[in-house]
Amino acid sequence: MSAVNKVKLRGIGMTSQRTRERLIQRLIEQGIENMAVLDVIRTTPRHMFLDEAMAHRAYEDTSLPIGHQQTLSQPYIVARMTELLLAGGPLKQVLEIGTGSGYQTAVLAQLVESVYSVERIKPLQNKARQRLRQLKLYNIQTKHADGTMGWEEKGPYDGIISTAAPEKIPQELLRQLASGGRLVIPVGGVQQHLQVVTRTQEGFQTEIVEAVRFVPLCSGTVR
Repeated sequence: MSAVNKVKLRGIGMTSQRTRERLIQRLIEQGIENMAVLDVIRTTPRHMFLDEAMAHRAYEDTSLPIGHQQTLSQPYIVARMTELLLAGGPLKQVLEIGTGSGYQTAVLAQLVESVYSVERIKPLQNKARQRLRQLKLYNIQTKHADGTMGWEEKGPYDGIISTAAPEKIPQELLRQLASGGRLVIPVGGVQQHLQVVTRTQEGFQTEIVEAVRFVPLCSGTVR
């Protein structure tokens, strides 16, 4: 790796390791307990998933704009959703609805065997793929498609995570969940709640975790 790329990955100034450590401490204070999740967030260069003008804010615990009326999720939410997804044990196949910047994708890829990520906005998908290649994360497949339909041919999935909120959970996502699998998804319109849905032999069990605020999950695609 060139010296320039090393600096870009490590970050300087407001994207430095010291700044990242402050973020990790904040996540611990907010109740994140999974050390593997914390370690991945500590080492994943979040500044790379933002345009240069926003990179200095990368390690603030806040959501940030990435264009196309989409956002890079707050680090606490990324950590919380990832922790909830992994709570049932190791995962082989995970479906992500909404690649966005690729940051949540990158975090997942370091914690599960394979990630299949669907994005409806083509320019966002193209940028995300470039960033993920730069990080040499090769256990990810991406698709430009309607996220409400999932990615049926690659399923069933041990875990599904959505980075956008439907008003009701799409039936296609429930169908693509393996027995024992977990779906972590924000649900609602003006008022949204993070939910964990587990597929059991008897059906689906739903746990409501906390109030959240996500962009809406829209159908269709954008080129």
